[in-house]
Amino acid sequence: MNLNQLTIIQASNGLKNKKFSSVELTRACLDRIKKTDDKIKSFITVTEDLAMKHAEEADKKFKTGEDNNALLGIPCSIKDIINTKGVLTTAASNILKNYISSYNATLISKLNECGMVMLGKVNCDAFAHGASTENSDFFTSHNPWDIKRVSGGSSGGSASSVAAGQCAYSIGTDTGGSIRQPAAFCGIVGLKPTYGRISRYGLISMTSSTDCPSIMARNVMDAAIILEKIAGKDKKDSTSSDKSVDDYADLLKDCDIKNIKIGIPKEYFIDELNDDIKNAVQNAIKKFEELGAKIIEISLPHTKYAVPAYYIITPSEISSNLARFDGIKYGHSEIQNSKFKIQNLLDVYLRSRGKGFGSEAKRRIMLGTYTLSSGYYDAYYLKAQKVRALIKKDFDGAFENIDIIITPTTPNVAFKIGEHSGNPLEMYMEDIFVSAISLAGLPAISIPCGFAKPKDGGIEMPIGIQIIGKPFDEKTVLKTASVYEKNTEWHEKVSSI
Repeated sequence: MNLNQLTIIQASNGLKNKKFSSVELTRACLDRIKKTDDKIKSFITVTEDLAMKHAEEADKKFKTGEDNNALLGIPCSIKDIINTKGVLTTAASNILKNYISSYNATLISKLNECGMVMLGKVNCDAFAHGASTENSDFFTSHNPWDIKRVSGGSSGGSASSVAAGQCAYSIGTDTGGSIRQPAAFCGIVGLKPTYGRISRYGLISMTSSTDCPSIMARNVMDAAIILEKIAGKDKKDSTSSDKSVDDYADLLKDCDIKNIKIGIPKEYFIDELNDDIKNAVQNAIKKFEELGAKIIEISLPHTKYAVPAYYIITPSEISSNLARFDGIKYGHSEIQNSKFKIQNLLDVYLRSRGKGFGSEAKRRIMLGTYTLSSGYYDAYYLKAQKVRALIKKDFDGAFENIDIIITPTTPNVAFKIGEHSGNPLEMYMEDIFVSAISLAGLPAISIPCGFAKPKDGGIEMPIGIQIIGKPFDEKTVLKTASVYEKNTEWHEKVSSI
């Protein structure tokens, strides 16, 4: 039995039944990191001493029986854009490369209450700007199925750490697909809840109106367990919802999808969609129909405008959120650099930000500042927000007659490292099937549904199918995903790394 490959339920049952200890489980994951991370490059920081300390504390609780929640003693990784007190929190950016957080994000505090064992902080595109981790200022994370290919982004380190068996689960963020796309690329489960379902307090902000703490796990039940523990209202985040949190895991124990109405939007089956992915998704739809669901073709006519709207709104909010990193109050500063003679405030800004920010961060700051400037605000930003409203209206109208929407998660399988890095527009189009859901603030999950040959040949790579639900209806999303998962074997396949 490979302890590092266990699901949360399997690991939790093993711990409770004294088959192994949290120290042994944690050591197995740490050993796996040492063995594989020189190839995978998931982790920016490994917190070995802290992890072993928390594992020992968990074992004491198991002995006394004072706590029996499913996350007690289970090792995980945390995306390095989430604040963790006393631990390096870099956002994978040089401007924060030495920053040690002074406080915990709300979701981290909740996980600590559950007795989580944090193995460390994992890589992402710097400030979550990207779809491949190639925009990390430190290194690119590799896909465990084929290390020549990306693990996706921006939560690529989270995806690769789970897919490579380095941890049981990971917490990342999804702003425009940053959980669902890497989950599809790496053959794991990626759950993005409704905007406001999980507190954003303690995230290093990217796009405040779509940033969403999210979950990566080996199966749907694990994702449900985690969501139940970290969801809920937070007085520190005014955008968090006070809607009640369901017992998601309990709802999955005995569920079916008989007579559920599933909408299939024609706009997501475009000519650019990989044929193998199209066939795999269509086969999955047939499986849903066999399981009792009613399949209905629908239209979401403003889908084609989602990526353009997203890449106007997102840089605009980024230009505001990153303004605080000026070399004075926050982040890397060149003030004390003896090589330069700082003559004025502009010199501080230009030298500190010039060295601290990577090319993608600079690109988005400049684009966002331009679209928000006088004379262009109405033409770009305001128009993009109007398009966003139309996209949400499409979904609202569709959900009047259906319960769930199903689409491919990505148009292609994981691409080779460097394949799109010279063309930002090609990289942005990787979000074509996921960005509209973020703009509308809806819950969605990507689960494995097959494998496909890349267009350029090579190893068969994982395919993801995306299940989208009504606002705050995570239970139906999880039920639908769980029933499919229980009747297929795609989620059981693991990489050979």
